[in-house]
Amino acid sequence: MAILAYGINYRTAPIDVRERVAFPEEALSAALVDARDNIPSASEAAIISTCNRTELVLAIDPDQEYAVPRWLADYRPVGVGELTSMAYSHWDQEAAQHLIRVASGLDSQVLGEPQILGQVKSAYDSARAAGTLGPELNLLSQLTLNAAKRVRSDTDIGRNPISVAYAAVTMAQQIFTDLKHNTALLIGAGDTIQRVAEHLRELGIGGLAIANRTLANAESLAAGFDAQAMQLTDIAGRLADFDIMIASTGSSLPVVGKGAVEAAIKQRRHKPMFIVDIAVPRDVEPEVAELPDVYLYTIDDLTEIIEENVKQRRAAAESAETLVLDGAARYVRERRAHQSQALLRRFRDNAQSTAQAELTKAQRSLDAGADPHEVLADLSRNLTNKLIHHPTLAIRNASAEGRTDLLEYLKTLYQLD
Repeated sequence: MAILAYGINYRTAPIDVRERVAFPEEALSAALVDARDNIPSASEAAIISTCNRTELVLAIDPDQEYAVPRWLADYRPVGVGELTSMAYSHWDQEAAQHLIRVASGLDSQVLGEPQILGQVKSAYDSARAAGTLGPELNLLSQLTLNAAKRVRSDTDIGRNPISVAYAAVTMAQQIFTDLKHNTALLIGAGDTIQRVAEHLRELGIGGLAIANRTLANAESLAAGFDAQAMQLTDIAGRLADFDIMIASTGSSLPVVGKGAVEAAIKQRRHKPMFIVDIAVPRDVEPEVAELPDVYLYTIDDLTEIIEENVKQRRAAAESAETLVLDGAARYVRERRAHQSQALLRRFRDNAQSTAQAELTKAQRSLDAGADPHEVLADLSRNLTNKLIHHPTLAIRNASAEGRTDLLEYLKTLYQLD
């Protein structure tokens, strides 16, 4: 049994593929169980699904890797060939290195972003709740998350990071130089939207509204920013009121269609509207980009702003890589130690069983009136013979076969030098 990390990310796959491979939160538990039960030889499964990556982490036999893209293609609307041309796979120690890099933010589009650590932890928590996190992935999750935390605490990789939210607001500033004269609609109520709201308020946005499927969640977030709150169903009737729209929900389907934006632009008398769709799957229908006076951007369009931040943080990333390698090496050592525990138990149980059998024989002899000195001598001799029987055979066979390597190992094992 080996550990496999298999997936796609923002480097290997465009957004139209990533959104098809992404797993909605409400479907994750069923998908985890299905992966464990229907991917041949898979005994444990976790799924990391964010706007920038979808990865399966499996305990699986190495010769069954071919079945992973087949399962994904059956479960999500993507072809096997399309998937395999964009996917990557990492095994065992390389998988641990990769997952430490992911969890620490070293592999993120926004280098050092803090949200990914929580997202990876949440992925393992979901697997645990679904019953698909066994001893192999439990050990992997503990050690890789601990190593990722060390990367973030012992290097500058997490210091003053630019976020996707900040990049989105920075792009809005390029269109509207003075935001105090503009209004913004934020769709969603998660961490990203909260950060967008914080940045917009710091820049003095003229008006702010927050829309969410659950009105109570929108109201809760809006209260902290003196913003309006509305439901998703209210968006179409209010869209014309806003110069800026930034969306980041967990919906599996678009929440804003081309027709709604087209109607809003007409009401605005073709006053420009700036839209950033951070979500994967996308919250805004891609066809909206075809409309005049609409500037639609997706998370993939934020690369230039983010890349400038990456340049400034490369030195921290280089020092962090040493910690990644150390963390992966520790995982391998711990995994080997865990794997040896079952063998050690069998070895100890076998020795104890042999000793107990000889002790029972000795006790019977004593009960029958035998000389205690003879009984103890027999016990010592018989126990010695039985305990060294298999090692003796191994030494003889190794000598006969010229296995000097095995003989040297036995010398070390039994301290015979």
